[in-house]
Amino acid sequence: MSKPSCRPNREAIKEQRKERKKAQRELRRTQKAAGLEAPARVNIPNRTSQYKSVEEERSARLEAVSQQVKVYRAALPDLLKRLSRISDPRNPRKIKHKLTVLMIYGILCFAFQMSSRREAGREMTRPMFMVNLRRLFPDLEDLPHHDTLARLLERIDVNEIEEAHVEMIRHLIRGKKFLPYLINSSYPIAIDGTQKFIRAELWEEDCMERKVRSKTDEKQTPDPEPKKQYYVYVLEANLSFQNGMVIPLLSEVLSYTQGDNKEQKQDCEQNAFKRLAQRLKKYFPRLPIMVLLDGLYPSGPVMELCAKNNWDFMIVLQNDSLPSVWEEIDGLKALQSRNRLEQNWADRRQHFWWVNDIDYRYLCPRKKKEKKLTVHAVVCEESWEEIAPASTEVVTKESRHVWLSSQALNRRSVHERCNLGARHRWGIESGILVEKCHGYQYEHCFSYDWKTMRGYHYLMRLGHTLNVLARHSYALTGYVREFGVRGLIAFVRNTIAAPWLSAGELQQIATAPCQIRLE
Repeated sequence: MSKPSCRPNREAIKEQRKERKKAQRELRRTQKAAGLEAPARVNIPNRTSQYKSVEEERSARLEAVSQQVKVYRAALPDLLKRLSRISDPRNPRKIKHKLTVLMIYGILCFAFQMSSRREAGREMTRPMFMVNLRRLFPDLEDLPHHDTLARLLERIDVNEIEEAHVEMIRHLIRGKKFLPYLINSSYPIAIDGTQKFIRAELWEEDCMERKVRSKTDEKQTPDPEPKKQYYVYVLEANLSFQNGMVIPLLSEVLSYTQGDNKEQKQDCEQNAFKRLAQRLKKYFPRLPIMVLLDGLYPSGPVMELCAKNNWDFMIVLQNDSLPSVWEEIDGLKALQSRNRLEQNWADRRQHFWWVNDIDYRYLCPRKKKEKKLTVHAVVCEESWEEIAPASTEVVTKESRHVWLSSQALNRRSVHERCNLGARHRWGIESGILVEKCHGYQYEHCFSYDWKTMRGYHYLMRLGHTLNVLARHSYALTGYVREFGVRGLIAFVRNTIAAPWLSAGELQQIATAPCQIRLE
């Protein structure tokens, strides 16, 4: 006989799970009666296929491909027009594939979520896939080998790929596609840094460098001799809207050679931010922008740069950052006691309080001169209720968020600036997570040539942008609810790869009027 267990048996666990579900339902009813209601979670249906016949499935595949490709075709003409202006250094007599063909191929590799150069070369050149692609995209006269694209990226100015990406976004902005999602009449742009990939050997002089201590034995004792690691780090800028739509915009790759050789300092995120801000102002000189930044950026030079560019900003303020600002907040809080707002938002009870017109003085590092800025701070204290993980007990959770604002706050603006704007800075983190873990192979090294690696990165961001626009298009929302985002991409990809659609249907898709209509 086995020994008696101190843990609950199978029946007890089932009963406990049943009671927790009952307690959660009761909590939701109580919250709803109190005016609190959590946003509904959208889950992929747990059921068998909804299609009852082959013809019904074929009709659904036709509609999904039609709507997905319409988004691609709506964005591609302007994109290809800009890409065609890239100087081609190849010998015209030896060119088999035009530059635009190679660019389309590279973008579609990421749009269809190919995991590597080898997979793209193997899957996209299959006869059925290749024939259907040529019918959908007539510009694809023939599909190249992936090494051909790599050799091209090694020789061209890959920065122009990103400039073409920016031009596509500008076209969408001019078309007023994002107007319903603006914050305080501004375009919210979140900026955040992330590691792309890491290697133990130095494979390029531009790689960033650091020392780490590895674990040497079973007791996890740190190795006394730190080892060098070489990595790629990228500062990303994304449009991060309140409806969850996150659109890649700009990438600034940190480079060891961009550092200060005299001081033996390599490149850093703060310097990369200055370069990215310069490019952002160059590409969008008159666009109203709200910059969303995390706790690394509350500093005088950063806020001065935003003010110089006429940018609005919301920056996370941590408890140990800017002691002089916190002293001002504590001192002015009592004098501005009317700056309060209590409200219910989703399933949370929120208490806002804010302090306007804070004088922040800082020392300019270059000129060794004191400067002054006027900033504003807002604190959000919120609480919500949930069921404890291992019981049916209702527990109260609390959190606190603090932001520095470029504009004075009031009862009318605090919700929009904080809940709809600043809190959606996480959108860029979720966008990077999607690129890393949901099919775009962000951390995959497509080439050990620095320029080529950057070129693939820009093509990946372009492919992701096309899929974001398709995912949020009005006609595809039902398919996203049914399959999920990755499931929809696989659904479209598998349809093109198989003889589901006739040549006439594919030609009709390729010639039908196309327009991006966001939900």
